[in-house]
Amino acid sequence: MKSAILVAATLAALTLSACDKPTVVVPAAPAPPAVVNVPVPGPAGPQGATGAPAEKGDTGATGATGSTGSMGSTGMTGAEGAKGDKGKAGGDTIVVVPAPAPQR
Repeated sequence: MKSAILVAATLAALTLSACDKPTVVVPAAPAPPAVVNVPVPGPAGPQGATGAPAEKGDTGATGATGSTGSMGSTGMTGAEGAKGDKGKAGGDTIVVVPAPAPQR
């Protein structure tokens, strides 16, 4: 019993001491901004002269017309189907169609 407690305590101490704790890095305070003297501009000067108008460029040449494509050939005619037999002549059969049911 004494050895079990001793082994557990040793393992706990080793486990807790084996953790790698990261080092906390505190950033240095930023340097104060440098003071730069900026000269103040004076009053605006007079407006400059208007520039000369631009020349108009030449229009490009029209491209050539493409050639017409060739016509496709006509397809072959399909084979003609077989003729059916002539039907039989009618007999004395009478077809009776019942009257529709009245609407309710």
